[in-house]
Amino acid sequence: MPSPASAPALAPAAYGPTRRSAEDEARIAEIKRLLKAQNAVLVAHYYTDDAIQQLAEQTGGCVADSLEMARFGARHEAETLVVAGVRFMGETAKILSPEKRVLMPTLEATCSLDVGCAPDEFSAFCDAHPERTVVVYANTSAAVKARADWVVTSSIAVDVIEHLQARGEKILWAPDKHLGGYIQQKTGADMLMWDGACIVHEEFKARGVEDMKRLYPEAAVLVHPESPASVVALADVAGSTSQLIKAARALPHDTLVVATDRGIFFKMQQAVPEKTLFEAPTAGNGATCKSCAHCPWMAMNALDNLAGALREGRGEIHVGDALREKALAPLERMLNFNA
Repeated sequence: MPSPASAPALAPAAYGPTRRSAEDEARIAEIKRLLKAQNAVLVAHYYTDDAIQQLAEQTGGCVADSLEMARFGARHEAETLVVAGVRFMGETAKILSPEKRVLMPTLEATCSLDVGCAPDEFSAFCDAHPERTVVVYANTSAAVKARADWVVTSSIAVDVIEHLQARGEKILWAPDKHLGGYIQQKTGADMLMWDGACIVHEEFKARGVEDMKRLYPEAAVLVHPESPASVVALADVAGSTSQLIKAARALPHDTLVVATDRGIFFKMQQAVPEKTLFEAPTAGNGATCKSCAHCPWMAMNALDNLAGALREGRGEIHVGDALREKALAPLERMLNFNA
């Protein structure tokens, strides 16, 4: 066992008001003007850059997890939804609001879970197990959602599976095997798993978290359940991004070690400015990057391409009518569940 002296030396996450360059301030001013002129609203995920999250807050938009992003966009009266996140989030917004124009800063921003669950292969997997109820994580393409009976986010996945289990249903789950395993452990449900994982959360290491716990024995550990089971087992709280922020408020601990994308620290520090936050390590001792937990696709959302999307109409999401109708039913089940 390594001694505390050999544990990763991580500085606390420091998230406060950020000084912007004159160029960034000009882009922010342009985006605000274009949002107003186009009757548009900005919906941003917790994992996007803090400048984008702050801009969404300042303009009457939404900073949230994927479930609340979907709900907010569906009920908002804006004619255009600008979705800062990854592509499946934009597709979900278009499926739920086909009458609205949906723009994204870039259509290149995808998700390893989405990429690792090809619609044709997934459909064949489902066909091989017709007796099972198909439940897919929101981090999937519109085509995969269209093949599902239910769509869930991490914030309601356990509750939905418990509901289906109580009805005697067996589950086919995709795509995140770590989240699926967590749900199975919590519920005891009969679940057949697709073999997928998030490239960010899979990098968290139990040994690194153990090292942090030795360095900071007074700290609470907060973990997203897309992380490996060995990391989740060390958590004081495991949950979705929104659940982790709520836990940060509720826990009495003054120090928190957080195992999820570092983008969450912008809102978490707002929620608990008096607490010390540490990023959980993703690398072993001696590595150059002690914590590299940031989605490369979320990082593609930037002020310049956000402004360009509004200025030029780039990055528009389209979902065909037939596909939309098939994907809508499981999404509506998600939104109506304990609504």
